[in-house]
Amino acid sequence: MAGACPPGGRPTWVEVDLEAIRSNVRRFRAQLAPETALMAIVKADGYGHGATPVAQAALAAGAQWLGVAMVEEGLRLRQAGLSSPMLILGQSVKEQMTAAVRAGIDLTVADREGLAEVARAAEEVGSPAFVHLKVDTGMGRLGVWWEAVDEDWIAALTRDSRVRWRGIFTHFADSDGDPEYTRLQYQRFLDVLERVRRARALPPLVHLANSAAALQFPGTQGDMVRVGLGLYGLKPYPGAEGLRPALAWYSQVVYLKTVPAQFSVGYGRTYRTPAALKLATIPVGYADGYRRGWSNRAQVLIRGRRYPVVGRVSMDQIVVAIPLSDPVAVGDRVTLLGRDGPEEITAEEMAAWIDTISYEVVTGISGRVPRCYRGNS
Repeated sequence: MAGACPPGGRPTWVEVDLEAIRSNVRRFRAQLAPETALMAIVKADGYGHGATPVAQAALAAGAQWLGVAMVEEGLRLRQAGLSSPMLILGQSVKEQMTAAVRAGIDLTVADREGLAEVARAAEEVGSPAFVHLKVDTGMGRLGVWWEAVDEDWIAALTRDSRVRWRGIFTHFADSDGDPEYTRLQYQRFLDVLERVRRARALPPLVHLANSAAALQFPGTQGDMVRVGLGLYGLKPYPGAEGLRPALAWYSQVVYLKTVPAQFSVGYGRTYRTPAALKLATIPVGYADGYRRGWSNRAQVLIRGRRYPVVGRVSMDQIVVAIPLSDPVAVGDRVTLLGRDGPEEITAEEMAAWIDTISYEVVTGISGRVPRCYRGNS
């Protein structure tokens, strides 16, 4: 559903600025040592921006690796012609591993059973599998607990000819909010690395810094940083500067009517007009990822001004209240996320309306919303 901007057809669409993606990569590259690699995280369809065009833009700007959550995402990128090094960050099931090894995609291992399955997949393909050991230093999700990385683990990773140990990594749980816990995780990871060094088995890539850590804790950059949220210009921590949001979300006014005071709007009649005003119908709803929780909370931009979303968000439509004196017309562009003149609605603001995070806002924009791209090079 990618194409030129604005797309034809449905009057609700997402625009992605690929030059903003490239600018954000350059922003991170400027913070890194020349020998430190940058992994662009393009899981979840590039955080809703479109994995393939984002990956192409990031690689063109200086990223060397791509990171995805699952094998299917990696295979789609390979099918799109992207041959760069790539890592599956999540736990892969054995049925997927053979396809990943055949496609030259690195796999994460976090237990001995998973490592054995990777080795069997490599044997089936007839070429070695490249793996990264995930160490849990305090996130509590995937990973070998840091104290359990011992000589037996190191031997298992280095003595099987079917496996090539390419990386070791961990993930910070709170690098955008708790520097003390981040330092604790870092120290635990350093302890693991010291054990591996004593065994003379350190793999080529040590990586632990995400977007927030790469900018706030430069000592954690290691051999590679994994840039996710910052790649898309979303703030990885409060006060982050120098990043350009890449995504804007638009619709149009498709219907207008004037109503009297005490006119009820939407399912459940949760809003009644305080005075006579105009109601504008916008063709976007929760099936598009415009969250029902934004009912009677959200705002949109029309002609550079803010207007409230009134009544409940429906599956396919929202309603916006317009003062009678304002010259809003059918066909006017509606900015749901992005800038219009002096006003801007950010993903962070939209997240705050329902006490969530910007990740959920952008990844939640559904596949039925067409994506189009600016800044193609």
